Amino acid sequence: MSKALERRAKNRERLIEAAERSIAAGGLAGLKTRDLASEIGIANGAVYNLVEDVDELILRVGSRTLARLDATLTAAERDGPAEPADTLVRIAIAYCDFAADNLELWRALFEHRMAPGKPLPDWAISEQMDLFRHIYRPLAALFPERSPERLSVTARSLFSAVHGMVALGLEQKLIAVPIDALRSEVATIVRAMVEGLTA
Repeated sequence: MSKALERRAKNRERLIEAAERSIAAGGLAGLKTRDLASEIGIANGAVYNLVEDVDELILRVGSRTLARLDATLTAAERDGPAEPADTLVRIAIAYCDFAADNLELWRALFEHRMAPGKPLPDWAISEQMDLFRHIYRPLAALFPERSPERLSVTARSLFSAVHGMVALGLEQKLIAVPIDALRSEVATIVRAMVEGLTA
């Protein structure tokens, strides 16, 4: 790799890391390319030599967040009894804890909207969809007779229920729920859903 390409790769990584810090501190609303450029010592216009646009920058930060979430869910899968229902509960609680511990970065995954008419890149869709394997595997063990298509719908439905509880519970408004109570409620709803599905 030439020195110019190596310098570009390093600046790109520094830019993404700076954007990650900015979003973690103040959410998407606080992300300003001028501030990021100043922080890493480049001209504001040079940002767009490193990423295509702000959408790509946010998606690259999201990619790092998803990778950490993936590692968190993988650890939750391994950390306890292999019973599928228990695994699903651990995954759900791990998701809740990750969201609470990485609140602004987690919110950015769902709050970001691409520019009008611009589709989400295939690589970003693939990273997001790959996380459903954590839910799909225990569901497949619980329901070996179900088709992959039906299991996929069930996995997304279970995720939606947990995500909705976590999103509302972590709202820093009147509806906020203390984290210990939220973890307990998430575990209860997952067990109830599994029991209902297996009844």
